[in-house]
Amino acid sequence: MKDYSVFDIIGPIMVGPSSSHTAGAVRIGLVAHSLIQGDISEVEITLYGSFAETGRGHGTDRAIIAGVLGVKPDDERIKYSMLLAKSENMKVTVHYSADECEHPNTAKIRVTGENGRSYTVVGVSTGGGNIEIREIDGMEVSFSGKYPTLIVFYPDAPGVISKVTTVLAAMRINVAFMKVFRNAKRKRACMVIETDAAVNNEVLEGIKSYVDEIEEICSL
Repeated sequence: MKDYSVFDIIGPIMVGPSSSHTAGAVRIGLVAHSLIQGDISEVEITLYGSFAETGRGHGTDRAIIAGVLGVKPDDERIKYSMLLAKSENMKVTVHYSADECEHPNTAKIRVTGENGRSYTVVGVSTGGGNIEIREIDGMEVSFSGKYPTLIVFYPDAPGVISKVTTVLAAMRINVAFMKVFRNAKRKRACMVIETDAAVNNEVLEGIKSYVDEIEEICSL
């Protein structure tokens, strides 16, 4: 028998008509927001499947923009996210694609920070406000965002994973789940670590100072 969470039964605390099209969409946007770790100058959103077909009516575009701005799913400002983006001088482009996709509630978000760094995130809204992030910068990943999440990009080489987990252990951060992704052997890899406690800036700086191989690191 399948186990159901309270969110599967009553849904998340949220603003908007649909947990999938609103709360889930906001949470996908929040992941993109967290990756940049600073002010965002531009966002390009592409909606697929049901997101594209009914996104305007359900406010999916506004929900993702709100998340990119750091607005939470229960915040009344979601409905005014277009105006918020304008007040923040954030350029917004939204595409509604007819291309086929594996999941009906799929969004691709390209965010560019004021420092010029950009990330492209592909996420799906799986229902009840839950999400799965499936791709970052063309690399296949998989995480839900339900736990505090550490994302580390690094050259695929022996010893890097153990160095990162050594710092987490020293900082008393317990690992709940961990997955490693790579496009090819000895190329760029991505470590996704979901933890029981939030990973703050002190921990991030500790990892960066101890692990020279790290290219990029952020926490969600």
